Amino acid sequence: MRRLVEIGKLFGKLGLIAFGGPAAHIGMMEEEVVNKREWMDRQHFLDMVGATNLIPGPNSTEMAMHCGYHRGGVAGLFIAGITFILPATILTVLLAVFYSAYGKVPAIEPFFYGIQAAVLCIILNAVFKLGSKAIKDNSHLALAFFVVGFSVFGTSEIIAILGAGAIGLLFAALQKQESSKGGRKLLPLLIPAAASSGVGAITSVGIFWTFLKIGAILFGSGYVLIAYLDAELVERLNWLTKTELLDAVAIGQFTPGPVLSTASFIGYYLHGYKGALMATAGIFLPSFLFVWLLNPIIPKLRTSTLATAFLDAVNVGAVGVMLAVVLQLGNEILSDWKTITVAIITAFIYFGLKKKNAVLIVLIGAIAGYGLHLLPF
Repeated sequence: MRRLVEIGKLFGKLGLIAFGGPAAHIGMMEEEVVNKREWMDRQHFLDMVGATNLIPGPNSTEMAMHCGYHRGGVAGLFIAGITFILPATILTVLLAVFYSAYGKVPAIEPFFYGIQAAVLCIILNAVFKLGSKAIKDNSHLALAFFVVGFSVFGTSEIIAILGAGAIGLLFAALQKQESSKGGRKLLPLLIPAAASSGVGAITSVGIFWTFLKIGAILFGSGYVLIAYLDAELVERLNWLTKTELLDAVAIGQFTPGPVLSTASFIGYYLHGYKGALMATAGIFLPSFLFVWLLNPIIPKLRTSTLATAFLDAVNVGAVGVMLAVVLQLGNEILSDWKTITVAIITAFIYFGLKKKNAVLIVLIGAIAGYGLHLLPF
């Protein structure tokens, strides 16, 4: 019971402060569960990151579930997932109430002006630490740059990571002269899109089914969610306009925790509190199942030479994708001297701390960003 309470407190806290997208969330988790609490070693954490990238669903939420499973079993999995998701869901629904009533949300953007710049250093810290563990030789280093290059130029995360895994598997097979035997390949669980629900009217069941389909086939970053939602809710069902969809996605970006909390916003906007509950349950439910099935398999992969080579290469690919995220976010976020100033200040403080404190950096970033945003120049 003590462990379950510990899991709930940790991931509830992270759910409140985890701004910046999946890469930043994973960086915060690595700091908490590997460095501070020593629940696992960095290699096992890295293995979970690599494996998580190969299944559908929100990566950071699934990493929370993996950590909870490792620490507290199946009960830990559900507690970690629920407590990580719940703060974002509550905040998003509250903003949906304002949006539904007034067509706009409170002026919260200035605070995120600095938070987005601050989280870059959190991601960088994770890249350095995980990269030092994942990159074991020059071939891994070359593979990492290969993945970064392809990711920066628009290749999807799943293709880049699977490509890295395939290359690592091929090299291992050639070295061991076992290419004729093949090897146990860890393949992504590709679930085909279910048939159209055929729901015209907005109902609780229709909302649940629509978001369940999306949660079961969603690969890649939270930004990929926009394409899925546009195809289902705007083009096929005509439940939302494109403007309403973009407003919902913006709210998901502005709140902490998983960006898939956008589903909660849309669910409320479409069908009130019942719609918010059904949309949230639908989009996150597949992740609980996938992690429940995958987590016990990860340590067994290390007993196979070929599976180990594949997982090592996948880990390198995951680090490469995270570095690509830093470059892409840096290009988007550091657009003026104010955001650059926030990034420099928070990086100086964060990397100067002996014990990294993500909460402190998020608060400093929020305050600095808000203050600079008010300047007239």
